[in-house]
Amino acid sequence: MTQAWSQIIGRRETPPIARGGWLDALRFIVAGLIILHHFQAYGPHPLAEIVNPIFERAGFLLTNFFLIDSGYVLMRVYGGAVGNGRMSPGDFVLKRLLRVWPAHLMMGWVLVVAIVLAAAVGVSPSNPEWFAWDQLPAQLALVQAFGIHGGLGWNAPSWSISALIGCYLAFPWILRALTRLSAWNALLLGIGVYLLANQLCWMLLDFPVYQMPMQYGFFRALPLFFLGMCLAWFAQTVWINPKLAGWTGMLAAAALLLVELHDKHALIALTLISLIILAAGAIPVTKPNRWIEQAAMVSFSMFITNEVTRIIWFAGAEALIVRFNLSAPVQWVIWGMGVMAAFVAAFAFHYLIDNPLQNHIRAWFKRNGRQPSRIGPVVSLEG
Repeated sequence: MTQAWSQIIGRRETPPIARGGWLDALRFIVAGLIILHHFQAYGPHPLAEIVNPIFERAGFLLTNFFLIDSGYVLMRVYGGAVGNGRMSPGDFVLKRLLRVWPAHLMMGWVLVVAIVLAAAVGVSPSNPEWFAWDQLPAQLALVQAFGIHGGLGWNAPSWSISALIGCYLAFPWILRALTRLSAWNALLLGIGVYLLANQLCWMLLDFPVYQMPMQYGFFRALPLFFLGMCLAWFAQTVWINPKLAGWTGMLAAAALLLVELHDKHALIALTLISLIILAAGAIPVTKPNRWIEQAAMVSFSMFITNEVTRIIWFAGAEALIVRFNLSAPVQWVIWGMGVMAAFVAAFAFHYLIDNPLQNHIRAWFKRNGRQPSRIGPVVSLEG
């Protein structure tokens, strides 16, 4: 018993987060699955109907992963700097806002231009209610997850980015309270807060917290982000044997797939996702993989561009299918090309637009003395 316990707790130092390892691999895998989830319903038949309902259920799983991972990684990367004053809370929020808002704004305007041009040539969207102009201002400003009117349609998945901005604002305050706790107390608190939020939603709204409407997405995101921060504080204090972490991560991933193939088990899935993230962060990156690192760096672009690519691609595909009465096999080819187009568009956006822009922003932070020293790379999905 003592020997097994020593596999988890010890005096050895938790390995720092680094690029090119398992956290980066997970980041790219999750972003790719998000694309598949958003595209699954646009073939001749939804994949959720002809393969398995997991293709539809994957939305809440991937979003939960995204939100927990963001809290985990930001705590491990920025927690020390913000906690000891090397980075001010204001600089932290500004840095995160400048990471997500420019790319989101560009994608919003791409959709606006596409809708206006389509209307100019007499083409209207098949679901015009998803492009209501009164929904656009709140979404462009990324305030749609705080009970403000707007945010339905357009680049709808950006509600989670909006919700994360609220989490960024809360980060320094949570950090101050969390670092006063022991690792185990922090872990128990993170679990307890999520369970309490979930129970309150059932009692007051008659649905679980993960079904919170997008307009109130902040209240869904904060308990998960907080759980991620608690997992990170636990990981920074408690050393986990890398071999044990590797086996735990693989078994948790296999269990997550098997469980969700049969039905939605939200709390079980949440536990397994937490184990996967903890395990990935406990495995040291001794030989960073350059391809994994590069793929992971595109993850945010994959997330922010895929819905725009889907809307534009399938608007054109629908016109072609109707015009030429294309057969189902041809429609599947078009669907597969659309999925590939989402990856191509994301890589192009990252290397041609987003990465150069972020390099300029990082240089601006450095010139103004606002770039903290000894801060590791950020490997959460939002970049």
